[in-house]
Amino acid sequence: MLDFPRWKIWLVTLTLVVGVLFSIPSFLPDRLVTQLPSALQTRINLGLDLSGGSHILLEADTKDVAKQRLQNMEETVRTEMRRGDPKISIGDISRRGDKLSFMVRDGAQVDAAVERIRSLTQGAGMTGKRDWDVAVVDGNTVVMTPTASGLDAAIESAMEVATEVIRKRIDEMGTKEPTIIRQGANRIVVQVPGLQNPEALKSLLGKTAKLEFKLVDVTADPAEIAQDRAPVGSEILPYPTNPSGIPVIAVKRQVMISGDQLIDAQQGYSQETNEAVVNIRFDGAGGRKFARVTTENVNRPFAIILDGTVLSAPNINEPILGGSAQISGSFTVASANELSIALRSGKLPVALTVVEERTVGPDLGADSIQKGVLACLIATVAVLIFMIVTYGRFGVYANVALIVNIFLIVGIMAIFNATLTLPGIAGFVLTVGAAVDANVLINERIREEQRRGRGIIQTIEVGYKEASRAIFDANITNVIAATLMFYFGSGPVRGFAVVLVIGIITSVFTAVTVSRMLVSFWLRTRPTQLVI
Repeated sequence: MLDFPRWKIWLVTLTLVVGVLFSIPSFLPDRLVTQLPSALQTRINLGLDLSGGSHILLEADTKDVAKQRLQNMEETVRTEMRRGDPKISIGDISRRGDKLSFMVRDGAQVDAAVERIRSLTQGAGMTGKRDWDVAVVDGNTVVMTPTASGLDAAIESAMEVATEVIRKRIDEMGTKEPTIIRQGANRIVVQVPGLQNPEALKSLLGKTAKLEFKLVDVTADPAEIAQDRAPVGSEILPYPTNPSGIPVIAVKRQVMISGDQLIDAQQGYSQETNEAVVNIRFDGAGGRKFARVTTENVNRPFAIILDGTVLSAPNINEPILGGSAQISGSFTVASANELSIALRSGKLPVALTVVEERTVGPDLGADSIQKGVLACLIATVAVLIFMIVTYGRFGVYANVALIVNIFLIVGIMAIFNATLTLPGIAGFVLTVGAAVDANVLINERIREEQRRGRGIIQTIEVGYKEASRAIFDANITNVIAATLMFYFGSGPVRGFAVVLVIGIITSVFTAVTVSRMLVSFWLRTRPTQLVI
């Protein structure tokens, strides 16, 4: 139990050295950290409550997911009916409520149409159900109804994509160490340390950035449009900058090309008016499709639509080749740059609204750090004094293990780029107090064996061996509790759990292994008396 071969001594020493080295940058000012080797520039990130910044809670509109699914399926059905062999002739696809329906003109092709449509559906997760129900009514009308299981799976997928899109947008803003996590089924928490003005962030995150190009329905009656009635196959969309003065316009529902095929978007200036614009560039397939569509529709107006609102509706005077286009719409430089960031990062698959917002000032964060550090110092000093007074030499060994434990906690958090919050500091203080529990158990067990009249080596060996069992059992339950807190909790609760788990692991290592190694070094001096 007390035998420490040379390889074990080197392994423990190397672990301690690495932990201490990676902890040092977290205690240094920024100007000194930049002078360290790049491998040692990892530091603990300070959470929103310590460094100040903005906290925003976003909620997804699940109805928007259902609407998008209907629109996407409508386009897919129309394409699939034309693409198959043989082609199936169908009437206009209509949306009524949450259903899609269309008539198969040739009654002999109804079964083939149903079979082809069912091949477009897929399983909804592990439920064993399909994401769409397909039925035939009145002999030749096919009705598609989204299932609840399919909608749930679509919402989950949309939230995962939305989280990544938000992360890309915030990274494009140049912010450091944002926290972006899911909360519940349809919410996302965004915390950006150091950002004191959340208005630009709210505007960027709330922009769905769904870009579409659709043909303007020139056959629509202006009187009908004014009454919000569109011809079959068209829809009415807001057009605030309409030169005619009518704030709405009728466009075809079929999407000519979408922003999904964009590969770049940059803020620029119009050569004609010198106004701020957004220059976009499509990928190879998107460029070819854009060229084909504009070639087929020369002298027809087409609408540039962003998040359901028409930005402009220029006329296609000639084919647009080369895969590049320009978006105008009374932009300022700031709004054009904001839109380009949103387009580069990809569209949000679901509309998000801000349901909670708060800003933490840097002064409050600095005060929290000051008080947290003071609490840690008081707790540490009190424990150090208690251990020396109570256990003498063995108290010194316990104190060395405790100090090393503090550096290891900071070093591990820095290596994993963890974030320290105010509850995390509370967990840190709790860990300092609980870190000596293992040493107390060991030392008390050694005292008990000493009273039984055992020899020095046997007393220490039995004390460590027997106490270690209780230490491991007790701390395993603590790790399980902290893990559950991390899994089911969110925000501050997770911060507390992270520090607690790391602290428990390092405290057991330092108390059982490091202090035992120090005791084994002392035993090599052949002491004649054990006083504890």
